Amino acid sequence: MAKNEDKIVSLLQEGATFAPPVEGQGQAHVKSMDEYKAAYQRSMDDPEGFWADRAEELVTWDKKWDKVLEYDFDKPQIEWFKGGKLNMSVNCLDRHLTNGRRNKAAIIWQGEPEEDVKVYTYQMLHTEVCRFANVLRKKGVKKGDRVAIYLPMVPELSIALLACSRIGAIHSVVFAGFSAVALQSRIQDCEAKVLITADAVLRSGKVIPLKPNADSALKESSCVESCIVVERAGNDVTMQEGRDCWWHEEVAAEDISSECEPESMDAEDILFILYTSGSTGTPKGVVHTTGGYLTYAMHTCQWVFDLKDDDVYWCTADIGWITGHSYILYGPLGLGATSLMFEGVPSYPGPDRFWKIVEKFRVNIFYTAPTVIRALMRDGEEPVQRHDLSSLRVLGSVGEPINPEAWMWYHINIGKEKLLSSIRGGRPKLAAS
Repeated sequence: MAKNEDKIVSLLQEGATFAPPVEGQGQAHVKSMDEYKAAYQRSMDDPEGFWADRAEELVTWDKKWDKVLEYDFDKPQIEWFKGGKLNMSVNCLDRHLTNGRRNKAAIIWQGEPEEDVKVYTYQMLHTEVCRFANVLRKKGVKKGDRVAIYLPMVPELSIALLACSRIGAIHSVVFAGFSAVALQSRIQDCEAKVLITADAVLRSGKVIPLKPNADSALKESSCVESCIVVERAGNDVTMQEGRDCWWHEEVAAEDISSECEPESMDAEDILFILYTSGSTGTPKGVVHTTGGYLTYAMHTCQWVFDLKDDDVYWCTADIGWITGHSYILYGPLGLGATSLMFEGVPSYPGPDRFWKIVEKFRVNIFYTAPTVIRALMRDGEEPVQRHDLSSLRVLGSVGEPINPEAWMWYHINIGKEKLLSSIRGGRPKLAAS
């Protein structure tokens, strides 16, 4: 920890607490602790009124709900915004085309190679999503059908999710680091009609073939009728005639339109299925419905990160996990934000990769995991000091309780002791003395 080590140890011994910076509080979504406590108390005393107000403020509805909340814990059964109608992709894309954000960056994609950068405005992303949604419809995908997605962190991953939501198909993302066996079990369980995969994953300078895993999984997955392949690395792959096709060829076909009528979904219609890791037995498919999920993803994204319209927001998670679904895609795009999506790892080609990206794109909000912070701590302060991090305004931590030593390193070296810090996943736990 070099020069800051003594300072960190001293602050930990003192049991120091840290108030948010005074600067900017007047423009924050939640301006004070008193305001937060009042909102929290209302959410406890009048949950239906609280969430009705938030859903009204944040979400565009085709039809307003009949009842905010209906539940029976004995079944158990919980329904949010029952009778309401909406479409996720309309909330993430279409409405921003008429509210002044049409030419604003929606997704900034940084590939693992430094030169691989793509920026999608809301208009561009809308076009790509509509075209791929029409490809899926051409493949026979309709409302309620399941689509399995086994992709690295490439733009097509975000486009595929939004395209599924546009036509009412249920997506199920499988992390691209999982095995063929793991992919097969998830495809079979949700009875996916289509699989979307890639030729390979780029990781730490290596090309790791991905299509062979998909081929192996599909040998025992008779439910899959089509396999759509994204060309990422250009490595040789085997394509099965009648089943496999290339993404870029399908979206470029003459009969594929750039307009796609969205499916109006019930608030309780399934948006996606995401499987648990299977570390404690058979993976469980966790179902997320549309209205309540979108409301909560946007609400937390706005209030936890104080996300503003001109922010560049970066969640370093993989979309293969729920954090990526909510805080790379649906939450930020629902709010009309600019979300940064990164294909690589924090340690390649050097331990300063994250900080280089923060400087390159002038990132304002940075959201990562304690495991990543602890790994970066081992390389000390020097990789951080190479880069200008003055654009940062908010730091976030997610996934597990963060230990005080890691939080202090993050606060001092990345936040320069002056940034607002957000912790999701538990309070810092004091280390044993």
